[in-house]
Amino acid sequence: MLKPRLILDWTLYRLALLVAAPLIPLRLLWRGRRERGYWRNWRERLGGGPVPAAQSLWVHAVSVGEMRAAQPLIAALREAHPDWPVLLTCMTPTGRATAEALYGEFAHIAYLPYDYAWPVRRFLRRARPRVGILMETELWPNLVRAAAAANVPLMLANGRLSERSAKGYAKLPALTRASLQRLAIVAAQTEADAARLLRLGASAARVTGNLKFDIAPPPALLERGAAWKAAWHGRPVLLAASTREGEEAALLHAFAAADADVLLVLVPRHPQRFEEVAGLIAAAGLRYQRRSELDRDPLAAATRVVLGDSLGELFAYYAACDVAFVGGSLVPLGGQNLIEAASVGRPILVGPYTFNFDEAARLAIAAGAALRVGDAAEWMRESLRLLRDGATRERMGEAGRAFAAQHRGAAARVTGLVPV
Repeated sequence: MLKPRLILDWTLYRLALLVAAPLIPLRLLWRGRRERGYWRNWRERLGGGPVPAAQSLWVHAVSVGEMRAAQPLIAALREAHPDWPVLLTCMTPTGRATAEALYGEFAHIAYLPYDYAWPVRRFLRRARPRVGILMETELWPNLVRAAAAANVPLMLANGRLSERSAKGYAKLPALTRASLQRLAIVAAQTEADAARLLRLGASAARVTGNLKFDIAPPPALLERGAAWKAAWHGRPVLLAASTREGEEAALLHAFAAADADVLLVLVPRHPQRFEEVAGLIAAAGLRYQRRSELDRDPLAAATRVVLGDSLGELFAYYAACDVAFVGGSLVPLGGQNLIEAASVGRPILVGPYTFNFDEAARLAIAAGAALRVGDAAEWMRESLRLLRDGATRERMGEAGRAFAAQHRGAAARVTGLVPV
């Protein structure tokens, strides 16, 4: 018999889904104004669409970061089980575009249905996967429950749970515990992540490390970045990568005030914000060109900012820069992945808010690969200092490569745990 708290949690969750149901098409229509992918493939969000091959390896990665993090794991599993079809699901158009670019030659790619009972049951009945791997922290109660009923073992891989997210899950403690206990395997990135998952009710959690350390910089992108750098008139290059709303204006103000002969490459995290950020650059009085224009029009000597309005080129941006700032960290959003910058061997700056990548940021700083700054003004001062100090840049870059290499191996550890 269900415990009273679990009954209450299920009731609250179902009521929340019921209230949200009429808002879902409105949300898709609204978001589609800026990102047209939200207007397509609606049938998949209800468990429909083309039927994938049965008995597949199913990996769910919500968006771009998780889809890219899955790359070494998918490669390892395909090598171990070359005859398995691959099914990839996501929740965002950018995640889907990333999946198409990385895995489109061999995988069936679709949106995961929203977490209502009948769409997820329909999805599992039609897909009939042999195993499901949920990347990072995708605990959807109806999906987990339906998978258990359909005898589809689920694994949480590269599990990451900040203290803030743990508090959110703890608001429905019995439902969270029941969902975690239905998972066949919980593989966490760090000891802290494992401890939070255990506290929320996981039966056991293995610490396997972060799969993002296993992503090798693609040589073609490194060559592309080097070619950009050579074409940019030999100017020092500062990169602000994966920036989020509330950061760009401050970064641009600090950059404009410094009035240095430096090129700033500004790459927003979300493509739907490219136009907004272009407006911010113009409002700061800085001449800019878009990355999408540079294949046609070479960089002008008077250009101060390159707007990185492309997808899938982050490694090239890192290869083209002298100093890299990793965004989402000047505002309380938790920061973005700094491992890629480290693996390319670039000195890294981060802001005060890195709780989404707490251990990676802490270890990178301790290794001498990264520095923390308090605000945009300090970012500019530290960036200019590093540009003047080639020896420190070289030392930080080498420390970054060593830091990235030291923590590789998660893909092999996770692959060994997949319930097959």
